[in-house]
Amino acid sequence: MSEESGLAPEIAARLKRNEDGLVAVVVQQRGTGEVLMMAWMDDAALQHTLTTRRGTYYSRSRGQRWVKGETSGHTQYVHEVRLDCDGDTVLLVVDQRDGACHTGDHTCFDADLLLGPEEEHAFG
Repeated sequence: MSEESGLAPEIAARLKRNEDGLVAVVVQQRGTGEVLMMAWMDDAALQHTLTTRRGTYYSRSRGQRWVKGETSGHTQYVHEVRLDCDGDTVLLVVDQRDGACHTGDHTCFDADLLLGPEEEHAFG
């Protein structure tokens, strides 16, 4: 994949992709650390993100790459791209313009709270 995508061989070698050739991506708001969304990238989407600083992803349902905000105007300017210690997840630190979620919400993680904070936690 790295040959056709233009992804640097040293980066391509560190990525651990799933059976579809994709790597998970977590997108975080710069400054606040708020998690905005989770998506997938193939090598070409990662290379496009690294080159343009525009969040670029791979849609599994449509079977194609997409640039965040290309149709909605809800763009992402990418400040940092990090790879986790296992090489199986990419972290993008972005400035999000308008909503990150396809619903238009700022984050995809404000719909269903499965467990909320406690006043005291079990650690120490």
